[in-house]
Amino acid sequence: GLPAALPTLPLELTVLYNSLLFTAGASDSAIEGEAHGIRQGLLRVLEACGACGQDLSTEQLWQKVLQEVTVEELQAPLQRLGALQAAWWLAAGRLGSIAGLFQLLSTAEDTGRAHCSKRQNKLLSLLKAWRVPAEGPSLPLVQSAEDLKERLCTAAAFLQGLQELEAGNFPTALSLLQEAAGGFCSKKVLAQIYTCLGCCAQRMGKPQTALQHLKRALQVDFECLPALSHVAAVYHELGDTDVELQALALLYEALQKNPPAAASSSPYFLIQAEMLVHTPVLTSLLRHLHPSEVKYLLAQRCLQDGRVDDAVEHYLDFLALLQEGLQQQMPLDHSSALPRIPEVFLEAASALEQAGRHQDAITVCEEVISRTTDLIPRMLRVEERLEQPECSSAGAGLLEDFSQKKEGLCCLAWRTAGYLHQGWAWAKLGKSKEAIMQFSRECVERAVSRCVCLSVTEDLLPEVEVLQKIRLLSLVGRGTQFLELGRHKEALLDFQYSLQISPGDPAATSYLVQALWKLNRKQEAASRWQKFSESSPGEDREQEGQGRPLPLYLVSCLEQAMFPHSEALARSIQDYLETATQDTSG
Repeated sequence: GLPAALPTLPLELTVLYNSLLFTAGASDSAIEGEAHGIRQGLLRVLEACGACGQDLSTEQLWQKVLQEVTVEELQAPLQRLGALQAAWWLAAGRLGSIAGLFQLLSTAEDTGRAHCSKRQNKLLSLLKAWRVPAEGPSLPLVQSAEDLKERLCTAAAFLQGLQELEAGNFPTALSLLQEAAGGFCSKKVLAQIYTCLGCCAQRMGKPQTALQHLKRALQVDFECLPALSHVAAVYHELGDTDVELQALALLYEALQKNPPAAASSSPYFLIQAEMLVHTPVLTSLLRHLHPSEVKYLLAQRCLQDGRVDDAVEHYLDFLALLQEGLQQQMPLDHSSALPRIPEVFLEAASALEQAGRHQDAITVCEEVISRTTDLIPRMLRVEERLEQPECSSAGAGLLEDFSQKKEGLCCLAWRTAGYLHQGWAWAKLGKSKEAIMQFSRECVERAVSRCVCLSVTEDLLPEVEVLQKIRLLSLVGRGTQFLELGRHKEALLDFQYSLQISPGDPAATSYLVQALWKLNRKQEAASRWQKFSESSPGEDREQEGQGRPLPLYLVSCLEQAMFPHSEALARSIQDYLETATQDTSG
């Protein structure tokens, strides 16, 4: 409440500088908002000089003070306070405001030294050119202006590198991040910078360089576990599954022993780089995977690579974690590596099938079926896209309706996939009647057909394509079991229906020819086979690759539906055609 006086202002501004540093350091979190104390300090300076600036913005206030206040004793405290202001603005991402402030803080000589070429960064040049004022003998500083300058330079390079990385300007990002790595920061921040350098190099298509940076991050701070998850991602990109799985296993072990903890307080209450740089892109790059996500990635990669026994072990571990109530602790955001829980169950069933544990696969699928049955509406109507609503309430209603339809389609796909897996499992057990019963479930025959026959919006197309594929595989699967039982006419009908869903499908076409052959309709079978064989070599694979990739839980079903007797059938048909030709000639 005392009036501002010029003789005491240097001491007052130094006390303000120290108190703001203590406040920022003691909070042990990122700096946010405005430094109101700095604004009040500037207003006190103007008051002592007989001026006012209540209506000015903080930037305008700084400009007025630095241009109009010429008292020599106030220059050093104002310079230090300006550096502290830069820290607050840097945390808010106001880089332009910082550049303008340091142009005012710098002398003409400093500004001349700050001139930079196009390749150099203007803000970093201004920060480096700024001459730190000498400390006075009156009151010690809790953090020197020189130390603050170094941290500002590091944080500015780090922040701008992240911005360029997010914008896709990778060479510029790499240069700025390398500048930050050579700056003054803690081991924790240095490891984060190297992690970002690794991600940048990976996006530039330089996986080996990325690995060097990521390994450097782990050497600096082995608790920087996001670097280890990025190492696994790079090896996945390189196709080195062995090392990728080793990295994931090491990551899972590290997370189990030492789960990520909150950052500990600095004992020195200093402004540090981690307080100044907090952007969404950094949060994304440094996101700690939950142990459940890593366990799932291990299971998924083993299944994709054909390591069935390992996949089964990891999936069962994951399902056991679910039973222990871990689901409530799992991350639910879109960045999570986890798919929907029913899909994990179906992938586990797929792994169990491939490992020969068919009864276990049936049990796991029954869990999916029982949990999703009540979630499927009795009538799921999918119509053409509606016109844009005129009011927000109508838009919200349509969005909710769309979400319900999408969820209904997902539940339907999971349930029908469960029946599909059970059908193949019973088939592998030699139980053809039970297999036919599962392949023939009402939801596979009627519920799926009533959805896929309707016009759909583009947003719902992926779910409908999955349902179509499930119906195709169910019909092929049931047809194969009819063949096993000698019910060739029923098998033929199923293969014909399959080709209506997916004309030219290689498996359905091959089985159709076999059914015709067994029905002694050999001429028709030979004609079909010749037409199929004369198609271009890559045409079948091209058709299989059309549309979107299949969910992982359907890949094994697709493999089981492949026709296994192509060579034998081809020889039989070739012999038949040669004999028919000889008879004609004779």
